Amino acid sequence: QGQFVESGGALVQSGGSLRLSCTTSANVFEERALGWFRQAPGKEREFVAGRDWNGETIDYADSVKGRFDISRDDANSVSLQMNSLKPEDTAVYYCNVHLGDLLRDPAEYDYWGQGTQVTVSS
Repeated sequence: QGQFVESGGALVQSGGSLRLSCTTSANVFEERALGWFRQAPGKEREFVAGRDWNGETIDYADSVKGRFDISRDDANSVSLQMNSLKPEDTAVYYCNVHLGDLLRDPAEYDYWGQGTQVTVSS
């Protein structure tokens, strides 16, 4: 059962921006690495961006580096600011946490939410 609620996805034109939000119940983010992932139709789920629990380590996939920004807004929410969107960014976006180090492999994460759909038109 998913414990995350992702929101903010929409249809946007190429070059546009969106801000995704992920909320959860209290204390789920405490001392856990936070990650955003995405899955496009017919493709495997992939890592997009993440941060360790105290923000000292922040990591981005090469495909989004310089365009996306992950931040923790408060104790129970994390966001992903997406700028200069491209059609290849079209996917369902998910957030998740990992107890311990930030990991890029989605298989290391449990309890996925429903995600939020981002569609970028050309």
